Amino acid sequence: MDGISCDRCGVSLLVESDVRYVVNLEAYAAYDPLEITSGELERDFDAEYRALIDRIEVTSADELEEQVYVRRSYDLCPACHGTFLKDPIQKASLDQQ
Repeated sequence: MDGISCDRCGVSLLVESDVRYVVNLEAYAAYDPLEITSGELERDFDAEYRALIDRIEVTSADELEEQVYVRRSYDLCPACHGTFLKDPIQKASLDQQ
């Protein structure tokens, strides 16, 4: 367990703190059922596929993967864990912008 530090503030865990917390983050593209309308049927799907392929060709594999699924794990000290639980998506910082 040597060398573990809080991923938010950097404090040494299990040396300066008796407890550490692990936060697992999982984000993935949501699936929503398609609603097909008459307008959908009139779209130029060939052009859309070509444009999509063009974007894929200039995007790294890692970027493409992260657009579909990401899983990360963070070690937090008790103070940062408390801060995280109060505002996990940092809404307060968005409100200040």
